[in-house]
Amino acid sequence: MTSDKKNHSIEELIKKVSTYLSDPNDLQDIRKAYEYANDAHKDQIRKNGDPYITHPLNVAFILTGIRSDKETIMAALLHETVDEAGVGKEEIEKNFGPEVAKLVMAVSQLGRINFSTENDYLIEYYKKIIVGMSEDVRVIVIKLADRLHNMRTLWALPEAKQKDIAKETLEILAPIAHHLGIHKIKSELEDLCLRYLKPDVFYDIAERLNNTKVERDNAVNEMIHDVSELLDEHNIKHEIKGRSKSIYSIYKKMDKGKKFSDIYDLLALRVLVQTEQECYLVLGLVHSKYKPVPKRFKDYIANPKANGYQSLHTTVFGEDGNLFEIQIRTYDMNEIAENGIAAHWAYKEHKAANQVLKNVTDQKLQFFKAVMELNDHKLTNEEFVSEMQEEGLNDSIYVYTPKGDVFELPIGATPIDFAYKVHTRVGETMVGATVNDAIVPLNYELHNNDIVKILTNKNSTPSKEWINIAKSVQTKSKIKAFFTKSEREVYIERGKDTLEKELRKKKLSFNDFWSDENRKTIYHELKALNDDDVYLQIGNGKVSAASVIHTVYKQDEEKPKKVVVPKASDADVLVEGIDKVKVTLSNCCNPIPGDAIVGYITRGNGITVHRTNCHNVAFLEERLVQVKWNENKGKKYLTTIVIYSNTRENRLLDLIQKMSLLDVQADNVISRNRGDDAIYEMDVYVRDTNHVNRLILDLEKLPYILKVERIIK
Repeated sequence: MTSDKKNHSIEELIKKVSTYLSDPNDLQDIRKAYEYANDAHKDQIRKNGDPYITHPLNVAFILTGIRSDKETIMAALLHETVDEAGVGKEEIEKNFGPEVAKLVMAVSQLGRINFSTENDYLIEYYKKIIVGMSEDVRVIVIKLADRLHNMRTLWALPEAKQKDIAKETLEILAPIAHHLGIHKIKSELEDLCLRYLKPDVFYDIAERLNNTKVERDNAVNEMIHDVSELLDEHNIKHEIKGRSKSIYSIYKKMDKGKKFSDIYDLLALRVLVQTEQECYLVLGLVHSKYKPVPKRFKDYIANPKANGYQSLHTTVFGEDGNLFEIQIRTYDMNEIAENGIAAHWAYKEHKAANQVLKNVTDQKLQFFKAVMELNDHKLTNEEFVSEMQEEGLNDSIYVYTPKGDVFELPIGATPIDFAYKVHTRVGETMVGATVNDAIVPLNYELHNNDIVKILTNKNSTPSKEWINIAKSVQTKSKIKAFFTKSEREVYIERGKDTLEKELRKKKLSFNDFWSDENRKTIYHELKALNDDDVYLQIGNGKVSAASVIHTVYKQDEEKPKKVVVPKASDADVLVEGIDKVKVTLSNCCNPIPGDAIVGYITRGNGITVHRTNCHNVAFLEERLVQVKWNENKGKKYLTTIVIYSNTRENRLLDLIQKMSLLDVQADNVISRNRGDDAIYEMDVYVRDTNHVNRLILDLEKLPYILKVERIIK
């Protein structure tokens, strides 16, 4: 089996580029990039037996079809030199400049994905795409052209590999091409994917199309002739083309239960004119000659799609009884419809069109970021792909406000999606909705041309259940952002209140504590930007109020924790043979009742008590004395534990609440991440070893805890 498309030569590439790039220097630079790539790949052969240079050359040729600029064409020619020929960025930059080098390296990075699971693969791919888009959307356009040529030659790979690549393309790259509005590439990618994933279906539809081709071509050509005559009579300059429905789009309609014979837009025309006004004139003339099909008119000029698409769509009965879908648009609209965001470079000098495309690019980047924000909530692989495809491949509906403003939403959208589309604040305060003057539940599925009124209450807030009801990725992301923000505000308020209470307990002034000098010290210690950052860390349990105060008043806090014993009966520890003595529990190992202990006679400061396994005891043997714990019910002692969690999500509040139920207080919390895990080190106040052991056992029962251990600092 041979490739679907013929290989192109450098001369064909130059000829095609020269149709829209007239500067001889541009053509010379492109030829130079080709010669460099040709030399780099001179001894390399592709899996299909072609010289390796045919791949970058064909990728570049695909990009001329969407009128890509010089730098994009050059980067396409050079995009495999890094991974396949070992060329470095510095060398590319030296020969072709920083812009081309940056594009080449970014495309190369898209192919380098480290992952441990299929889930990681999809997520990592999207992250790279978002980074690539935010830096330069041309990176993604080159990647799409690269994948299209690889799909055209996919027959050369083993069947299992064919299916893997086709599945990845359909799930990831085809939706991206759709979101970017690059219809020409998107449509061919989908057809090729269907060919390898469902070959029986693909060839069945292809055969049906082929069997009716002559009949359809005759009907279309006759309709083109008649419509053209009509427009000539009214002196409207125009171009009319027959339009083929893609095999994949036919498959999707048949998959929804439609019969092949019922898919009436198989016969389709596209009318191109100079101005927007002429579009509506043509529409009126067509409707005056041919009977329109009710409810089949769509005005995407007045209501453009989110990817910038504009056109008039109507379906009419031809004189022979055939149904024809007719699209009417200007040449500029057609450029954007076919090439989407990639049309940006065709309009560098056309400020109005270029601004439209820039706005579309920004919207698309927001969409991809919204998908990634959803991933922060641990979507499964299937859910992640579904989120992209729900808004990436499905058609849209158009819904109106009572004032006539129109909004585009995905099929299956609810009043919640509509409210957030109007404005985030409308969504956050909605309490109900009416559709076509009838009250509907919030999970009601909206339809084309519905008139929706959102009922609001300024004191109302969203429900978390809305996340499951909403259809749009952006809506879900906004709802989750609300709760993240709300939780932050709660933590800040809680943290401030906790700090105020701790300061009162220590008889310290709140205003004195927040002096400019103290504030600077605290910000530095906690890596905080403002007071709210400090309150947040206290409120969510990352640090304790006492440790924040300790940051400022270290000189008062650093005195050793000790117990001065007025009577032996009240002492924590009894010293053998001595009735009254000053006893201090060592800070180095923090012994608690139940630990094996030993006393050390200090010079003029009584006795310090250590655990027998304390590393300092080995150096103190000559002045050790026997000691034992005194029964002192109800008193608590400080010790240190380390908690290992299997998630980086902040679980500190849960842990502290669990400790509180066990009558344990935590202090001086230090948290850090290790890979996908989190580690919390903290001081805890417990009665004895039984108390701390019970704490450890109960914490280790929590599903997200790997282990808990008591340590000697």
